[in-house]
Amino acid sequence: MIDIKQIRDNPEKFKKAAKDKNFNVDIERLLEMDSALRYAKKRLQDLSTEKNRLSKSIPKRSENEKQFALAQLTQLKRDETQLQEEIKQLKPVFDEWMLFVPQPADDDVPIGKDDTENVEIRREGEIRKFDFEPKDHVQLGLALGIIDIERGVKLAGTRNYILKGDGALLHWAVLRFAIDYMVDKGYVPMSVPLLMKDETMIGTGFFPGSEDQTYRMEKDQLNLVGTAEVPLTAYRMGEVLSAEELPLKYVALSSCFRREAGAAGKDTYGLYRIHQFDKVEQVVICQNSVEESNKFHDEILANAEAVMQALELPYRVANVCTGDLGRGQVKKFDIEAWMPSRGNYCETHSASKFYEFQARRMNLRYKDPTTKKNHFCHTLNNTVIASPRILIPILELYQNADGSITIPKPLRPYMNGREKLVPVPHRSAG
Repeated sequence: MIDIKQIRDNPEKFKKAAKDKNFNVDIERLLEMDSALRYAKKRLQDLSTEKNRLSKSIPKRSENEKQFALAQLTQLKRDETQLQEEIKQLKPVFDEWMLFVPQPADDDVPIGKDDTENVEIRREGEIRKFDFEPKDHVQLGLALGIIDIERGVKLAGTRNYILKGDGALLHWAVLRFAIDYMVDKGYVPMSVPLLMKDETMIGTGFFPGSEDQTYRMEKDQLNLVGTAEVPLTAYRMGEVLSAEELPLKYVALSSCFRREAGAAGKDTYGLYRIHQFDKVEQVVICQNSVEESNKFHDEILANAEAVMQALELPYRVANVCTGDLGRGQVKKFDIEAWMPSRGNYCETHSASKFYEFQARRMNLRYKDPTTKKNHFCHTLNNTVIASPRILIPILELYQNADGSITIPKPLRPYMNGREKLVPVPHRSAG
């Protein structure tokens, strides 16, 4: 959420932000509501002052003056009731409109309409050149007996899957490696609930806007999270922290659920865009400082890159353009891994910086030890690894001509020291 004072002071800045981010928000109408609400509150305050003045003066008045003052007092009470009703009607509408105002992007974020206009910053790693005809991850997974999409769809519908045997072990190995790496970096591991209240989804900026992508438990008024960012960022919502506690650095491994409404074409093939997956997520909550936010934005990006480099997966980093930013993000770096079967770099991580957007919604603050004033925190988050999407480049880039898969070195300790996944002839489907 944005401070309304900023919108009053520079409405054109927020009109531009809405245009650049492709959000339809009527800033002029919002300011009209703000003006009406401020006037009503000021008038209510004036009425209260006038009521108090009249009430105190009545005992000192003559009988005729008392009757006149009492009549005035009655009218003031009627006016007060009317104003209270106006505020009661207007305030919820104003508050709802405020939730839709996007935060302006940083100055160095490229202007663009969608992800096709994201700007590449750099590439890391060498793209493998095969001396045989490579298979895609589905072909490899079926041959190894480690992926079963057909039965996943039978059990749960389209874009579902089952990882079994070595597929499940490789999936867990990737996640465990990422968790261990982050814990070694000093991030506090968290096991978090995956069903969130609406206020938590609103607080972290997912509502309004992502309702169509969210699995909703209507009976219980709860929502399955699409990322552990939600419970991690909201963990201390409504609290006033001490400055000494900051920064808070959390990491969580969780299942994630996304409806992926509108996904089509090659994105729905195999393990790329699916309804349920597991993700290791990192979150930082820091002091209200652009310099601090920038520092931790670089840090969480570096954490994810270190994991990719350890796995020796080629990738590129992109500065995400305005049209591909969320409502609250001021800047986002995407990491895109090279996926041979897709013939391109494809998004596997998103490192987002929010400044105080989420904290203001969640009323998450800290007390400045010098001024004794409370300030809203800054929040950031990034994927460390998400699987099984990351299995696409691992299986495809580490495949061998005989159909086996070389296990990346960092994952071998989690796979009982094994170096390869080997096809087993006549492997049963059970």
